[in-house]
Amino acid sequence: MDDRDWNIIKVLSEQRNVTRTAQILFISQPALTNRLQQIEKEFGVQIVLRKSRGIDLTPEGEYLAKCAADMLLRINNIKDHVINMRSQVTGTLRLGVSNYFTRNKLPAILELFKHNYPDVEFKVITGWSSDVLKMVYNQHVHIGFVRGDYPWRNRKHLLFEEKVCIASRKDIEMDALPFISRIDYQTDYLFKSMVNDWWSGRFAHPPVIGIEVDKVETCREMVIRGLGYAIMPTLILEGVPDIHKINIADSNGKPLIRRTWMYYHEEALELNLVKAFVQFMQSLDLSNP
Repeated sequence: MDDRDWNIIKVLSEQRNVTRTAQILFISQPALTNRLQQIEKEFGVQIVLRKSRGIDLTPEGEYLAKCAADMLLRINNIKDHVINMRSQVTGTLRLGVSNYFTRNKLPAILELFKHNYPDVEFKVITGWSSDVLKMVYNQHVHIGFVRGDYPWRNRKHLLFEEKVCIASRKDIEMDALPFISRIDYQTDYLFKSMVNDWWSGRFAHPPVIGIEVDKVETCREMVIRGLGYAIMPTLILEGVPDIHKINIADSNGKPLIRRTWMYYHEEALELNLVKAFVQFMQSLDLSNP
């Protein structure tokens, strides 16, 4: 088995569906089925049990799925260290990135780094900051970009800070917030907890949630059109004219701050590729849009 086979088992165990697994891996369903049959033949056991809806794994398949993550990590580490022996900045940099950072910061950063190091390739995995933290901790990625002050005992670098504000099309009074329609959006639990703690410490009544959307960018568009107010980090509103913003603070008058960090392991700096990228990130000023 090679790394592609281990990846097939890993994704299949996560999706429990052959069609979705084939789509994620960008291969045809017959090709995936054929590869699974070859893996079963190699081990002499049945891996997949087909059901009316989706599939399940046999005990042997479950065992191989547990091994898949470790095998992929080991294969990636071997590749990294072999490439690193060349004393050149080359190879594939694996990044775990929060959704906001991916959309608003990452493309320009990768373009500039690629210009400086043309032999570098990237593998980018996006998700909530809590998911990115797990990727870095388990060394599935070299570096993670995380929004929020998640606990991390290894190496980290503060990229930028942003204040948290109340945003609305019209000027509103703070005391009127519990009686005005609020636009809410999906975000990570750390930011949601920060906002909820601030609200409960300030108001006796819960907010009136008039609209719920999946992304903060959609929420911003709703605010621009005057459909309600929202509580969001200020950088989301950069370049948006005619929006009233009220920066919020805790009971001690300290502004609520949303920080974005770069997390990585100390030993990852032994790789020329990672060391070059960390130094590159440390040289950037990301506080400006």
